[in-house]
Amino acid sequence: MLTIGGLTPFTTIDYPGKLAAVIFCQGCAWRCGYCHNRHLLDTSQPSAYVWQDVISFLEQRRGLLDAVVFSGGEPTLQPRLPQALAAVQQMGFLTGLHTTGAYPQRLLDCLPHLDWVGMDLKAPFELYEAITGVTGSGAAAEQSATLLQQSKVPCQFRTTLDPFLLADNRIEKMRLMVEGWGGKLLLQQVLLR
Repeated sequence: MLTIGGLTPFTTIDYPGKLAAVIFCQGCAWRCGYCHNRHLLDTSQPSAYVWQDVISFLEQRRGLLDAVVFSGGEPTLQPRLPQALAAVQQMGFLTGLHTTGAYPQRLLDCLPHLDWVGMDLKAPFELYEAITGVTGSGAAAEQSATLLQQSKVPCQFRTTLDPFLLADNRIEKMRLMVEGWGGKLLLQQVLLR
């Protein structure tokens, strides 16, 4: 069903206020210089887990975990993500998504099966290409952010505090933009390896 690059069986930080497992989806079209999951970028990698084995694992965690978060890479790259979310939701888990907003139509298809979304904002939308290396990435992210604002799904907007954002008041522009949406921009530090 999904190409899975990793699985965290237990976390307290990936879904606000809930105990969760995280399924890391393989593949991402963007090439952000500070990416801390580079091993998940390559779409040609085979799945590290069989979907049915993940379902069996989750069956054993009913009553112990509150939520399952789909992260990446970029989970919305995978066509079967809406079906995977629906399956996990039917098991009684809350569902969460970590996304960059790279694929707005897939995000729209996922929204009925989501209980929470954390969207990573890379820069002011007009400057996305400088971070992602992909033409049109800012327009896609802006469309996804709009979809999230229009949905009733609770969401969190966050950004990685890259030095690029410290120039020309970019981080302040992003903060004001998110506050204009009625939210608060969460800052994440770059993890150096």
